[in-house]
Amino acid sequence: MHPDLRRSLVQELSESERPRRYWRGDDERGGVWLFESVEGDGEHWAIRQAEIDGARRLRRYWWRHPQDEHGFLTDQPLDIWDLTEIDGAAFEAVWAAGE
Repeated sequence: MHPDLRRSLVQELSESERPRRYWRGDDERGGVWLFESVEGDGEHWAIRQAEIDGARRLRRYWWRHPQDEHGFLTDQPLDIWDLTEIDGAAFEAVWAAGE
């Protein structure tokens, strides 16, 4: 693993009062990706990310846990045109399941 230089930026966005939006994406291996985003400079940046792999294992990433041996919080703006917007409660239910 390498140091995540974006940690302070993601923390700042996460702690801001900016509106949140929630997204879902599916991958070709049966996995699901969920994102909580904040808009900055006209782009949506993930501040929390939940990944459910094909075996239904849940992994969560945010500024306090930006990466591990399985993956990392995306380091690019979200391409929202490839995602489906979801309800915040749906995201929160999945996020809470990982606690």
